[in-house]
Amino acid sequence: MLQFLTYLFIAIYTATVIGIILVVILGNRNPLKTIPWVVVLIFAPVVGLVFYFFFGQDLRRKRIISRRTYKRLMVYALPAHVRRSDAPVPAACQSLSTLLTNTSQAVSFYGSRLTHYGDGASKMTALLEEIEKARDHIHILYYIFCDDETGARLQQALIRKAKEGVKVRVLYDDVGCNGVKKEFFQQMRDAGAEVHALLHVRFPMLTDRVNYRNHRKIAVIDGRVGFIGGMNIADRYVEGPGWGVWRDTHFRIEGRGVAGLQVSFLSDWSATTKQHVSGEAYFPPTEHFTNNILQIVPGSPLGKWRTLLQAYSLAISRARRRIWIQTPYYLPPDVLNTALQVAALAGIDVRMMLPARSDSKAIDYASHSYLDDMVKAGVKILFYRPGFLHSHGGDLHRRCGAVHAARPRKMVQATAQPQVRGVVPPTLLPADVKCK
Repeated sequence: MLQFLTYLFIAIYTATVIGIILVVILGNRNPLKTIPWVVVLIFAPVVGLVFYFFFGQDLRRKRIISRRTYKRLMVYALPAHVRRSDAPVPAACQSLSTLLTNTSQAVSFYGSRLTHYGDGASKMTALLEEIEKARDHIHILYYIFCDDETGARLQQALIRKAKEGVKVRVLYDDVGCNGVKKEFFQQMRDAGAEVHALLHVRFPMLTDRVNYRNHRKIAVIDGRVGFIGGMNIADRYVEGPGWGVWRDTHFRIEGRGVAGLQVSFLSDWSATTKQHVSGEAYFPPTEHFTNNILQIVPGSPLGKWRTLLQAYSLAISRARRRIWIQTPYYLPPDVLNTALQVAALAGIDVRMMLPARSDSKAIDYASHSYLDDMVKAGVKILFYRPGFLHSHGGDLHRRCGAVHAARPRKMVQATAQPQVRGVVPPTLLPADVKCK
């Protein structure tokens, strides 16, 4: 009997390993990723099975909400006066705009005004001022929402508005806020706010979703003002990391572009709570401020296309004069790394700014491993020294700008920050930098 059970176990185990190998091979993966997984599963099946279960599965194939529901939220929920564009997209950006529309249903918004914030103190002051003006609703989504002094300031502002009768909805990432006490969010619920965790996990360190998170930082007030960028809610974004300033990029958006942030928030709200919120109150008529054209592009697993990866590939390939990039972590897919090298070799002014010191030594070493080849190709590498550079953004050909919080390696993942792409003035590079 024992021998029979042993053979049965070996047969089931072997069938499982072979089945997973077939799944990996047939999963339309990059061969550079497929071969290592197959080798590990063959020569170290026990370890391979454990690691594949936690880290190897393609979570993009798991639908959080259906594509039909997503399209209804992204496009059909927008009133006609919001969807309508009064001016054509400039020829230099037309192909990129069309790509983003076809791959993510991102609508081009005309006439928005953007205000830039490079530090956490000014951004928090502006956000709290707008929250105090709220009369109908406040929508907040952050990857990190700490229960420190900065978090308490926002929490108390939301509690006051909820008690005044303003509809307050808050989403926070379950892993990003893993260390926050439950009472912190419960106090907002007790005041009347609706508060939910995104992509809830029971064991954050032992889950296949630990690196499959929602990194968005979105605030929408009354559908008329929105905030988006790289800064979460925590003291370190205001006071700095301890060895200098925290340099980041955040924007206040006024005008039609706020509707793009609203749709992004409501799609996450629908996926998390199964409640579909819509109506004219969430997309009010707005003033025409500028001649800028803006697209809010969510990176997500809801479509078949790797939207942000494809967008950056196209933008880099079509640049003719310059490509300037800021990023705290440079761990690019091969296609983007090669595209930047090719652009530099073709004579385009390619510059990349990284922090001289980041918040992770391991990431520093990994990022710097790419730099020798980049320098040899003609890319100018600049290091930001006054503190930690957490800004994610790019300026291509002085016509198209982008700001996002999707790390280069994670631009193809499920819940990256919505990318703001538009015809906006380029962000000025800080003065205290060193070129390698």
